[in-house]
Amino acid sequence: MRLDHASPVPLYHQAATCIEEMIASGAIGLGEKLEGEVELAERLGVSRPTIRAALTVLVDKGLLVRRRGYGTVVAAMPITRPLALTSLHDDLIEAGRTPRTEVLEVSTQPCPEEARGALQLTATSETYVLRRLRFADEEPIALMRNTVRAEGLTLSRSALQDRSLYHLLGQQGIRLYGAHQRIGATSADPEQSRHLQVEQGAALVQVVRTSYDAAGTPIEYAHLLYPAHSYSVEMTLMER
Repeated sequence: MRLDHASPVPLYHQAATCIEEMIASGAIGLGEKLEGEVELAERLGVSRPTIRAALTVLVDKGLLVRRRGYGTVVAAMPITRPLALTSLHDDLIEAGRTPRTEVLEVSTQPCPEEARGALQLTATSETYVLRRLRFADEEPIALMRNTVRAEGLTLSRSALQDRSLYHLLGQQGIRLYGAHQRIGATSADPEQSRHLQVEQGAALVQVVRTSYDAAGTPIEYAHLLYPAHSYSVEMTLMER
């Protein structure tokens, strides 16, 4: 496939359109790794800088993802999450994806300073601190840090690998009824980029949430990071 060098449309834009059409037609599948810049440049008859510019356009559109140490891949369909108190594990299963959890940390420790106000605890209050990396079909899509009141609760690494945190809380008689959640944006630092397999500085969706039981007691403080291409929020708005 060759591009039209006589066209007024810039070559990088033509190349981006060509690659986008290959993705739309299924010639390049979701999650599939693209050829290298040299191979794509030869196939389309353009220079390597032109291909690099075309790929940047598609990365900015969310169609491609640059995986750190791996290459450029076609972005999978984003996980659409309703504005409801649900677990990511269950949302993935409902979306037909296969979840997997890599547990990075499970520890009991005095409540971290960042969570004390939200959980209404002191520096001596015992909490569980959890750090987990969640995958969907082997693609890393969430880096999660949860601080949970430890009183009357038992959490283990093996249990957290197989089940959602909310499921484990429910098994021990702790049911969450509501939450306050703030959604914003940030950029990946070196550690986050390594875990999420994105470039350093890549756009991330940041979710900070405090969850409560029926009595209004704050149970969990969560700091969640998602690659921007993998996350969307769904809501229904009504006229007031």
